[in-house]
Amino acid sequence: MDASTPHATPDFRLLFDATLSPLLVLAPDFTIVEVNRAYLTATRTGRSIVGRVIFDVFPDNPGDPSADGVANLRRSLRTVVATGRTDTMALQRYDIPTGEAGEFVERYWSPVNTPVLDGDGRVTHIIHRVEDVTDFVRLRRAGQEQERAAADARTRAQGMEIDLFVRAREIREVNEQLSRANTDLDATGATLREEQRAKDRFIATLSHELRNPLAAATAAAELLALDLPDGNPALSVLERQLATLVRMSNDLLDGTRAVTGRMELVRGRTDLRSVVHSACADMRGLFGHENRTLDVELPDDPVPVDGDRLRLAQVLTNLLSNALKYTFPGGSTRVRLSTAAGRARLTVEDDGIGFAPAQSEELFGVFMRAAPAGPNTPEGLGLGLSVVRTIVELHGGRITAYSDGPGTGASFDALLPLARPETPEPRPSAPARVAPRQLAILIVEDNTDLATTYRALLERQGHHVTVVHTGGDALLATEAGLFDVVLCDLGLPDIDGYAVARAVRSRPHGDKVRLIAVSGFSRGSDRGESRAAGFDAHMAKPLPLTELLELLAGAAES
Repeated sequence: MDASTPHATPDFRLLFDATLSPLLVLAPDFTIVEVNRAYLTATRTGRSIVGRVIFDVFPDNPGDPSADGVANLRRSLRTVVATGRTDTMALQRYDIPTGEAGEFVERYWSPVNTPVLDGDGRVTHIIHRVEDVTDFVRLRRAGQEQERAAADARTRAQGMEIDLFVRAREIREVNEQLSRANTDLDATGATLREEQRAKDRFIATLSHELRNPLAAATAAAELLALDLPDGNPALSVLERQLATLVRMSNDLLDGTRAVTGRMELVRGRTDLRSVVHSACADMRGLFGHENRTLDVELPDDPVPVDGDRLRLAQVLTNLLSNALKYTFPGGSTRVRLSTAAGRARLTVEDDGIGFAPAQSEELFGVFMRAAPAGPNTPEGLGLGLSVVRTIVELHGGRITAYSDGPGTGASFDALLPLARPETPEPRPSAPARVAPRQLAILIVEDNTDLATTYRALLERQGHHVTVVHTGGDALLATEAGLFDVVLCDLGLPDIDGYAVARAVRSRPHGDKVRLIAVSGFSRGSDRGESRAAGFDAHMAKPLPLTELLELLAGAAES
């Protein structure tokens, strides 16, 4: 067939039906007059829709209250009929029936309504072309939802970032505050520790300084006792008051040791019954004043404990001193010692002023007193019970206080573990001896009164005594002559007693001299330092005459 051969006229119905775009032909009254396969497929309908009004075939979805597909399509079709021009509708949601009763499926369309005009320009038909854009709408919706989700995620992330920033700043500020607080606490702690050390140094120094005049007064009292063998009421008063001052001075030192944990024990198998008996015997004379009574109940058998005899005696002495302070004239105090369940129980009861039950623990605090301060408050520093608790606890025991209230008396119970069978026995103390020969003694003491009384006491014993008041004079004296014994104070105005001891020991005859340190300081570290300097013995002020004579007797025999 060549180009001049005419083509057969196409079958426009076939062309219409083969068109891929869904097409519907409507009469001006909106009755369906023709439909192609693409439209039937898109709308899931059949040719039975031909001859029916489009709105009857495709009503609005009754399940969608907002459905407006019919109204929008009607408006567009009327516009086309009235104007004779094509109307392109906006994207529409227009659900279609599924074929099942009352069931619709969601669909989105892009409609175009085109008029067919006759020779006079009148609308004879309307071509209704649609495109199913449901998938596009769903994809766009999914994208929008993803965008919204992403936006929400970004918003949340930004919120979290801001929140984290705010929290980080708050944490940084809190950390800075904590750092400043820790710095302040460290500074406060350092200040408190320094204040505590200063207080400890002050108390120790005060006690040491008290010991010098006490030692001189004690030595003077012992000298008077030698001159007054028949006794004297004034001398008795002096001895009692000096004993009180010595005990208060010792309490100062022991209170410091109790607080700082430096109290030391010399332990061994000790008969607590013997300790109680001796301590009560020593204190009984004090109870005789103003008609006070002291009753003592002791078991028949020994009560062995692993303890420091002197410290255990101090426990009872402090408790009895406490009872003396807080009982009225004519009052009574009772001491009981018993054993049960592997423990010894020491009880001291009095009928004195008592205390409120809530104070039972406070009484064992440092500088605590049962009676408020005032003109009638008994003497004392408020250290005795604190020292008692420390000693008892160092022995593995415990002590408690009880009272029914003010005016009802008080009771103190100390529980101590009994000694095990393998606890070593203490070495028996030898009786005090007198030196078998005269000794040449050098006293190095800057306190003139104390040096004078020591000299008088020792000369009464038949010894030859020389006194110097400085470390320099001591070195000169030991160069010029040979002494059997040097009693040397450690705190001297020029060089200390340790330097004196080292210098004496360094001389050719230095090993033949017995060096005895005399000091107000008597801690274990003080004794260790004096021993390292070359001293043979270390004695604490006030210097008991019996102990000094015992040392001199040993020096005379060597």
